[in-house]
Amino acid sequence: MYKFVFTCIFMCTILHAQNYTKQDSLRGSITPERAWWDVIDYTLDIHVFPKNKSIKGSNTITYKVLNTNKTLQIELQSPLVIDSILQNQQKLTYSKVGYSYFIHLIKTQKVNNTESLTIYYHGKPKEAENAPWNGGVVWSKDNNGNDFIATANQSIGSSIWWPCKDHPADEANSMQITVTCPNPLMDVSNGRNIKTTQNNNNTTSYTWKVTNPINNYGVSLNIAKYAHFSENYKGLKGNLDCNYYVLPENLTLAKTHFKDVPKMLKAFEYWFGPYPFYKDGYKLVETPYLGMEHQSCVAYGNKYLKGYLGYPMGTSEWGKKFDFIIIHESGHEWFANNITCKDVADLWIHEAFTSYAESIFLDYHYGTNAANEYVQGLKSSVKNDKPIIGTYHVHQEGSSDMYVKGSLMLHTLRQIINNDQQWRKILTGLNKEFYHQTVSGKQVIDYINKNTKIDLTSFFKQYLTTTQIPTLVTTQKKDCIYYTWENVVDDFKIPLKIYLNGKEKWIVPKEKQWKKIIGKYQQLKIDENFYVALKQL
Repeated sequence: MYKFVFTCIFMCTILHAQNYTKQDSLRGSITPERAWWDVIDYTLDIHVFPKNKSIKGSNTITYKVLNTNKTLQIELQSPLVIDSILQNQQKLTYSKVGYSYFIHLIKTQKVNNTESLTIYYHGKPKEAENAPWNGGVVWSKDNNGNDFIATANQSIGSSIWWPCKDHPADEANSMQITVTCPNPLMDVSNGRNIKTTQNNNNTTSYTWKVTNPINNYGVSLNIAKYAHFSENYKGLKGNLDCNYYVLPENLTLAKTHFKDVPKMLKAFEYWFGPYPFYKDGYKLVETPYLGMEHQSCVAYGNKYLKGYLGYPMGTSEWGKKFDFIIIHESGHEWFANNITCKDVADLWIHEAFTSYAESIFLDYHYGTNAANEYVQGLKSSVKNDKPIIGTYHVHQEGSSDMYVKGSLMLHTLRQIINNDQQWRKILTGLNKEFYHQTVSGKQVIDYINKNTKIDLTSFFKQYLTTTQIPTLVTTQKKDCIYYTWENVVDDFKIPLKIYLNGKEKWIVPKEKQWKKIIGKYQQLKIDENFYVALKQL
């Protein structure tokens, strides 16, 4: 079920100059010890001890047997240690390579059966050095000296704080999370709070239930002395309850500042389709770091400022019209949490579409010109340092250009399609076609090709696998402009909007072939909504 082969013509060529370890392969590939079982449910139960920055707990993994096997692979990163593993009250043995554990099963695993095992563990999880980029657990204090704790583990992996099948291709269909912490702190995790238990030892246990498929890195704990308020949003699938958890001193400010949430929902439901997790609700939770797209539990730390910590993303002042973290991280509910990449090499599915969503928000509330100016303002931020697609099967992401260059790529695609009704249909269609699924980049590209009736394979190859900006080369001969492509992959062929003497004109350049139009090249301009360069000879 989770074995997949990447056959797209450009996927096999992405090999960065880097040595990969055995651990990289174990982490990033569908090994035989992973392929034979499918996660159905996780039941995570942990106690958090802020004084010594440690945790202890258990995770019960319920899974479906796809093929016969007696060895099951999970991950748990040091310095956390496994205390014991039980299945049917029998203690299991295991071997270990790095932080990958190979559990030796006693019971015969029959195909199509549902089985479960429980892993008990404890220790001091890795502390985040610079969350969310260099992740782990954040142990912090609020301004009143109360503990302020959160997880941020997108790249490093959820196995940094709980044992699991730490690969994006296999999502649990549901999950229950119980977190016990000292009073007066409370935990906020994914899904809905179904139980709160006051214990005799001055602690409280908070149990949260997720009823939708959830990716591992979207699972979170957030512990603080929170204040809470809520509102009801009337969306495409009925009433969506929106809950907000903030530090008490920010409660009044949050009630005004978080008005970006219903605006976000209105824009994204229009462009992307219904919010994907009505059953689990929507939460925005204040955290001691900038932010993260935890499913139905979005982490917020943008200091109640518009833009990105008060500054616009890129050079356009339109970036100050919204709180970047609220809009960007919530956009991931559609692209990352609803549609999830099978391999982090394809993380552009998450980041390109969600970065582009920032302009879609502006488009809905302020018009297309605002969206255009915002995306155009991102051009100077592109590094073109390495390909956006990473290396497959070794848990290796590509360039951070997947954000801004990815946005520019999709904005260019919108111009190529040149029909906003069709463009919207593609965006909503992606979220319907791949609803609650893990996908490859090839599947996304194939879907777009099919629904545009244009072969855009070379277009995506250009922007995702090279660092070259397609360049329109022009030269003047008498009263004709001759033009061709430079710095493009084979078969790169897209329509391009230009302005000649101020008049709009569409051309279709071709590499190694000069075409001509009548005019003076000094009067030729490329539409700025295309991420291409111009070179005049």
